[in-house]
Amino acid sequence: MTTRRNFLKGVGLASAGLALEPGNMFANTMTSAQTAEAKSEKVKIAFVGVGNRAEQDIEEFEKTQMIEVIALCDVDLDGNQCQKVLSRYPNAKRYRDFRKMFEEYADHFEAVCVAVPDHMHFFVCMMAMKYGKHVYCEKPLIRTFQEGELLIEMAKRHPNLATQVGNQGHSEANYFQFKAWQDAGIIKDVTAVTAHMNSDRRWHKFDWNMRQMPEGDSIPKNMDWDTWHGGVRYHNYSEKYHQGNWRCWYDFGMGALGDWGAHLLDTVHEFLNLGLPYEITLKYAKYHNEFFYPYSSTILFRFGARGSMPPCDITWYDGIDNLPPLPAGYGESELGADIPSTNQGEYVKKKLNPGKIIYGRDLTFKGASHGSTLSIIPKEKAEAMKDSLPEVPKSPSNHYVNFLRACKGIEKTRSPFEIAGVLCQVFCLGVIAQRLNTQLFFDPVTKRFTNNDFANAMLSGMPPRKGWEDFYTLG
Repeated sequence: MTTRRNFLKGVGLASAGLALEPGNMFANTMTSAQTAEAKSEKVKIAFVGVGNRAEQDIEEFEKTQMIEVIALCDVDLDGNQCQKVLSRYPNAKRYRDFRKMFEEYADHFEAVCVAVPDHMHFFVCMMAMKYGKHVYCEKPLIRTFQEGELLIEMAKRHPNLATQVGNQGHSEANYFQFKAWQDAGIIKDVTAVTAHMNSDRRWHKFDWNMRQMPEGDSIPKNMDWDTWHGGVRYHNYSEKYHQGNWRCWYDFGMGALGDWGAHLLDTVHEFLNLGLPYEITLKYAKYHNEFFYPYSSTILFRFGARGSMPPCDITWYDGIDNLPPLPAGYGESELGADIPSTNQGEYVKKKLNPGKIIYGRDLTFKGASHGSTLSIIPKEKAEAMKDSLPEVPKSPSNHYVNFLRACKGIEKTRSPFEIAGVLCQVFCLGVIAQRLNTQLFFDPVTKRFTNNDFANAMLSGMPPRKGWEDFYTLG
């Protein structure tokens, strides 16, 4: 069992700066006997977050038959949303505070799955890596740009730890198709991308004229409401923050962009080597206010040339009534087959479903969300090219298996913090533009805004609450 003491000793011997190239997805220097032994051993795992989306993650991990559930942690263990999982694993150690779980029980597990509100991802992931644990974290990985800098650097310093962000499309068909089509020159010279999420599944009905954050409801019995905040400033309890409602508040969530951007833009961002944008402009906001995300918004991200690749603009559309323009020959809107349900219900197909449109020099592509593959449009062009398209390799493992194999040293994770973290930083820049309702210019080298001091202050967000400062150190 890896203890924190042994881990810290091992870090000194580990090679730093491990490169994770998109095409180099496997790392297997083991003998066949060692590989067989690794496959037979179950990964001892703790789950921080038990109900709702966390329950789905637990079910997916269980399907692999590669885990042993050691500990379950949730600030609201008595909530109805947690009872199914708790009854399934009666022998797992239970905690309400993840800090106590690590301090008291870290010697008993080697990996952690993090599925809690967005504002808590950073704190749990940072503590997990400091204790030498492999980490799977739901997206978005971070809520502030600075959190991304710290987690990316922490992962680079500990290359022996597997990290994975839960954008499952990185282990499904779209990931492998995009790379194969790019290598074959089918996808090339991309100058513009439209990404859109116009479903009503994630939208709230709060009053945009409010003058203060809501409060006044009774805290659920035995819920650790203080720990729920992590390092974020304390708010009196409201039902409008719990059970997924946290997503729409700037203090807690990353809105539709952070929620869905990872499922729509991950392959575009990675394989086009986009990195960080030089301009982020809020083009449209319906009911802009200082507390929660607009009902609808349009954000333009502009990326410079990268090597032989031309400059590229990404335009993001969200909101029920904020539909993007569609190119001629677009056809019907497809629906991602692997969109998970939430406590808000199953996804209902709309006229325009979550997706993306990719504009290359010679070809235009459309795609749905998650792992859905791209199609060439118009249909007549796709039909004419179908016999010349390259064969797309099959995924050797789904996202959860990929993580567990990486814990054993058999594969590399496809969405490690070093890759997914930069994409999430792009979303953080977009959120700053949303909050300030303005146009921002950003230097990807210095990682500072060049035209707005308020925006620079927002890169790190509010100082952490007392007692949470040490999470922002790499030691």
